[in-house]
Amino acid sequence: MTASRIALAAGAAVAALALDAGAADAKAGEAIYERCAACHSLGHDRAGPRHCGLLGRRAGSVKDFAYSDAMKRSGIVWTKQALDRFLAAPMAAVPGTSMGYAGIGDAKERADLIAYLEQSNEAPPCR
Repeated sequence: MTASRIALAAGAAVAALALDAGAADAKAGEAIYERCAACHSLGHDRAGPRHCGLLGRRAGSVKDFAYSDAMKRSGIVWTKQALDRFLAAPMAAVPGTSMGYAGIGDAKERADLIAYLEQSNEAPPCR
C-alpha cells in the first residue's frame, strides 16, 4: 500500500470516528455554522440554499434555488458521510460547484457542524 493510500485511509478513519454521534458536539457546531451564515441560513435561501431538511435531501433540489449544473447533476444525497466529504473540500467533491469555499479541514469541526445541522432539523425554523 502506498503512503498516500495509507494517509487517505487514516483520514477516512478519523472522519468516521468524528462523525460518531457520541463524538460530535452540536453546540460547538452551532458556533461553526456562523461561518456559513454569510451565504446560508436554516430557514431561507441566501446566496446558498437553506439548510432546513438538508440531511436526507438530494443535492440541488431546493425548489426555485439557482444551483450550479454540477450540483444538480452530482447525484448526491446529503447523508452525514456525503456532507462530511463535501465540507472537507467542496470544489473537489463537486467540481464546478458555485460554492467557492475552501472547506473545513478539521474532521472534528465537520462532525460538530453536521451534528448541529442534524439537531436543527428537529427545531424551529425547520419544524
